[in-house]
Amino acid sequence: MNTRDFAAQPLPPWRRAVLKVGSSLLSGDGGLDPRHAGALARFIEHAHAQQRDVVLVSSGAVAAGRHRVDAGGDGLVLRQALASLGQAALVTFWQQLLDRPVAQVLLTHDDLRNRRRYLNARATLRELLRLGALPVINENDAVAVDELKLGDNDNLAAAVASLVDADLLLIATDIGGLYSAHPRDPSARPITRVDAITPELLQAASGGAGTLGTGGMRTKLDAAAKAGAAGIATALFCGRDAEVVRALHDDRLHGTLVLAHGDRLRARKQWLRHAPSSGRLRVDAGAFAALHRQGASLLPGGVASVEGEFRRGDVVEIAMADAAAFARGLAQYGANEIRRIARRHSNEIEALLGFRYGESIVHRDDLVLLDATAHKEILP
Repeated sequence: MNTRDFAAQPLPPWRRAVLKVGSSLLSGDGGLDPRHAGALARFIEHAHAQQRDVVLVSSGAVAAGRHRVDAGGDGLVLRQALASLGQAALVTFWQQLLDRPVAQVLLTHDDLRNRRRYLNARATLRELLRLGALPVINENDAVAVDELKLGDNDNLAAAVASLVDADLLLIATDIGGLYSAHPRDPSARPITRVDAITPELLQAASGGAGTLGTGGMRTKLDAAAKAGAAGIATALFCGRDAEVVRALHDDRLHGTLVLAHGDRLRARKQWLRHAPSSGRLRVDAGAFAALHRQGASLLPGGVASVEGEFRRGDVVEIAMADAAAFARGLAQYGANEIRRIARRHSNEIEALLGFRYGESIVHRDDLVLLDATAHKEILP
């Protein structure tokens, strides 16, 4: 099958994407091979020049580590050790292909399940993107005992896409995309668009003769299903074909587009709307206007008082004095910390607390506005 069996189709509009690159596209006889990675790096640079953000989830650390030491076998503990040996080489590999700074971020699924660690990772990635750096994300294999397994970075990429509020998940594969049968089957036809991932489709992609592809296609569809549930579309394409990658510069996809269901922002806001709250922030008229009319974040200077005891990452209500709540959001600081920085300028936070998670008390991406009379969501 030719990778360009897939007719060109437009990518969904996007400003931020997560790109997942598997080890099969990076591994060579001498460790990491830039043959295919070079075109992907050029795509990242092109996106950056268009004021778009790309977050990279890259495999390849085990291959890089194996090149550095003489180690036989393939046990889990050995693979974890090889991944640790290869992480620095993997980051260096990408840095040599890119003009922008590259930053390593190691995560486990536990980091994405724990609310406070989730917020810490989210804040770090936001700041790296603001600085113009490329985050290169991988699992923290040295401690994630149960996580180092085939295809897991596909699912990690889906989780990261949700973490960074991405509009699109891009998965570079070693085949053209999803086929109606195994690509070696003469009857196989390219599937350019998937409206919904059904149990039957997942079963057909599980592997073996007559199924929907190779290269861990089941895990890629699992990842696409998770991204789709968060309102994020997924594009599967061949990372071995430089022309296919080059077409992405022009928002043209030669591959399979898995559509998302529901609105990504609305799904997140709905969760904030219904999650139990742990406290309340009373704000002044200036903060009310900034939040209600300008779509701003809540800064410490606008906080008049703090009610209740809560920790960083808890849901809090936001209200003016003696009024019903007009907003809800995730607190970036705990109650006692907010009491210390209330009415102060954001640039004083670190001096007052000795640390700084960011300039806002509640970031605009983690905030939902409410109609205090009808108690309905207002989504700008």
